[in-house]
Amino acid sequence: MLILGKKRPLAQVCQALAASLLIVTSAFAPAVAQAQAGLPTLGDGSDLTSSEERRLGDRIIRELYRDPDYIDDPVIAEYVQGIWQPLIAAARSRGELSAELDERFAWEVLLGRDRTVNAFALPGGYLGLHLGLIGVVGTRDELASVLAHELSHVTQRHISRLLTQQSRQTPLLLGAMVLGALAASKNPGATQALVVGGQAVAMQNQLNFSRDMEREADRVGMGLMEPAGFAPEGFVGMFEKLQQANRINDNGSWPYLRSHPLTTQRMADMQSRLPSGGLTAGRASVLVAEHAMVSARARVLSNPGVDVLRQWIAEPQGTGFAALPLARKAGVLYAAALGSSQLRDGAAARRWAGQLQQLVKGDVAAARVAQLLVAELELAAGNAPAALAAMPAGDTRRPEILLRTQIVLRTGQPGLQEVTSPLQTWLATHPRDAGAWQALAGVWNAQNQPLRAVRAEAEAQVSRYDYAAAVDRFKAGQDLARRSTLADDHFEASIIDTRLRAMQLLLREQAAER
Repeated sequence: MLILGKKRPLAQVCQALAASLLIVTSAFAPAVAQAQAGLPTLGDGSDLTSSEERRLGDRIIRELYRDPDYIDDPVIAEYVQGIWQPLIAAARSRGELSAELDERFAWEVLLGRDRTVNAFALPGGYLGLHLGLIGVVGTRDELASVLAHELSHVTQRHISRLLTQQSRQTPLLLGAMVLGALAASKNPGATQALVVGGQAVAMQNQLNFSRDMEREADRVGMGLMEPAGFAPEGFVGMFEKLQQANRINDNGSWPYLRSHPLTTQRMADMQSRLPSGGLTAGRASVLVAEHAMVSARARVLSNPGVDVLRQWIAEPQGTGFAALPLARKAGVLYAAALGSSQLRDGAAARRWAGQLQQLVKGDVAAARVAQLLVAELELAAGNAPAALAAMPAGDTRRPEILLRTQIVLRTGQPGLQEVTSPLQTWLATHPRDAGAWQALAGVWNAQNQPLRAVRAEAEAQVSRYDYAAAVDRFKAGQDLARRSTLADDHFEASIIDTRLRAMQLLLREQAAER
């Protein structure tokens, strides 16, 4: 678990999770005893089952989807998935990921719009990743090392083992306390703040992943790197960054410094595991233009402030820009273009984006990211026709589908049919993509098909595990269906009825867990 810098609400999940495992002080004792009376027990000394851990994770993740720091950025999310999925496959092939966990856990990565350098594992196969971390990692391999480390916490059942070691409370009660701590982080006056205050602070060191668990996550994670196509040297590069940050900011305020082995020790361990002779053959960890551009995007979208954006916008005009390597130049130009757009300077945004396109035109992956940026900038400037013209034709990857949908919705009816089919095809293979469901709802509304739009809105809520909101939307769909005279709505109404019954069952199960 990495925790670097000042925490904000989404970043406090790890601390909240740890604090929720405390033996609650006497002020909470009656409430805890009463709550435990109505909850199933796990048995002394036993680990959480995979199903119990998944339910705990689902309960936490529902709140994270509602958190204002949560962000679904298609470009960054796709890039992260391009690293995450090969690591999952490597864990599966090496036997680190059991068939049971593979099937029952979510294996989802949530992005947080937070400038702190942070990544964390949660129960049930969920991972949190801050834009601040993506913005500082120097290479794709360094980012892979972080994801491999956190993935290994999950595959090695560290969370389950930690919960078992620190508490005999049921997982559902723990989940309630986690959410209470999360709520308290947003409202310091809330009663639940006691969970993360007082004795919780004094005991925090006992509740983080143990040093042995951290070393195990390093070792197992490093073993995933080469089979997944990444340079193991990414681990060493990431540790070097942490070591430098520790020297600059070691003021006692970083939980990472108190609860993890010293970075120098972990780095030495990782260096000793590298093949003799240095870099892995053919896998040197280097900065490429695509990574530099995605990293720049993460920095801009983390809301660094106007002054910082202006510094980045001025950087391409600096005396040292010409001497930078191509990949670094690409990152600088990307940040200048997107930053200019954020400051409503469309002309400057177009100028920097044009230079970026010329710079990376020989790099297929980087050229695609630059082309998406050009379309995004035109849309932000209010020029939807130019944005549509900048989009590549026939590309059915998620960033292109969602951006094209935004553009078409801005222009009106022409083109709506062209985006409907790609969205439906995507959702057929990615049924839990809330962003795609929400985009499809907008398309159906624009085509004056409210019943289909309401069902898509409901499915978006299902994808975020908010079954209560989904039930509300499905019921709204039933009301619309009763008033409809369209023949096509009869089939849609039958789907809504079936889905409503399924969600009501899940909602009752959720209520029984409380």
